[in-house]
Amino acid sequence: MYRTVIVEDDPVITLLNRRYIEKDERFCVVQTFSAAHPALFWLRSNPVDLIILDVYMPQMNGLELLRMLRAEGVDSDVIMVTSANDAETIEALMRLGVTDYLIKPFGLERFQLALDTFCNRKNAIHDSAQGAFTQNKLDRALLHISAPVPQTKSAPPKGLQAKTLERIKLYLQQNPGGHTCDDIAGHVDLSVVTVRRYVNYLVEQSIISSDMDYNTGGRPCIVYHAEN
Repeated sequence: MYRTVIVEDDPVITLLNRRYIEKDERFCVVQTFSAAHPALFWLRSNPVDLIILDVYMPQMNGLELLRMLRAEGVDSDVIMVTSANDAETIEALMRLGVTDYLIKPFGLERFQLALDTFCNRKNAIHDSAQGAFTQNKLDRALLHISAPVPQTKSAPPKGLQAKTLERIKLYLQQNPGGHTCDDIAGHVDLSVVTVRRYVNYLVEQSIISSDMDYNTGGRPCIVYHAEN
């Protein structure tokens, strides 16, 4: 399991982020902090794989915390979960190597995509640890760019069924417009978690596309479309 820490001053957001993370069995939340200083002290001597970090916090903000962690050699991956959306802050954090940047409010599916991207990068690096990287492997590890879809038909990755992939693709082709994982799951008789795995693969292969829908009246969500 990937050891994860949440640094967020809003207890409601902390609880929500924790629930999102604990839905994924690849991760475990080992500690939460409501302020940057105790997080800095703890992280100095407790290595973790991933930090979920807010920007706006009292006394020391998330950008300052991350600068200090990097200066002290703490190289944990970081996903920003914050309402900070100005270009200067985003650029400064990207320079410090954040893995992903989620602007509040966001939905579970976007959070899950950030976790999946983190895991895909880790897996790509791990798989090539004993040998040299190819350009495709390096693209997947650093940029989360998938290899081009081969022209000849090939079997899907282990754990994914070709018939299920085809059923989801066919549903999207026959029903134009954006569809959430919940929409798709209800029409193809699969769980939302299962559908998410399949649509993530289909997006990676450029078979379908995805974008954010902000016109939901609540939190934005990811919707999926068949490619034309």
